[in-house]
Amino acid sequence: MFNEDEITTLIDEDDWMMEILKAAKSLNLSDWWICAGFVRSKVWDILHGFSVRTPIPDIDVIYFDPTTLSELEEKKSEGKLKSLLPNIPWSIKNEARMHLRNNVEPYSSSVDAISKFPETATALGVKLDDWNQVILTAPCGISDVVSLIVKPTPYFLENTDLSLIYNQRIIKKDWKATWNKLIIHQI
Repeated sequence: MFNEDEITTLIDEDDWMMEILKAAKSLNLSDWWICAGFVRSKVWDILHGFSVRTPIPDIDVIYFDPTTLSELEEKKSEGKLKSLLPNIPWSIKNEARMHLRNNVEPYSSSVDAISKFPETATALGVKLDDWNQVILTAPCGISDVVSLIVKPTPYFLENTDLSLIYNQRIIKKDWKATWNKLIIHQI
């Protein structure tokens, strides 16, 4: 099992991940993070002994800017990243507006939004500080991701109307087909 420092070291030693982080940092977005599968898949691949990285359907870059809620700004940022790294499936979202899409209370920050992702193992984010050191945020902790456990975040457990979304994601993502050691909790 890994601790937080070991996870950041794994990412720091991964040239592909660092190139992606540096590209995202170059946008100078407010309160930015690369989250979800970017971190989770790295940990699960290592814990499963994979020598080849599993494909990631998208690289989720989030930021928090309540002054610009236009989806057009997100698309402009995606375009800039595609010009830097055209083979990366970028997805950029301003969490200051995502509560509208998700039909929930407004988020107070990107980390607040990450804490309200469906699964604890996905509620992770990384970014680079001013010295290009990897910073990890794990508002629900790292215990589940390093223990290969998939379960709902406290936010999803507290909001029973979200259980259908969680259960549908578990079926759709079918993570166990790739990472067979996972222990998946239903709600």
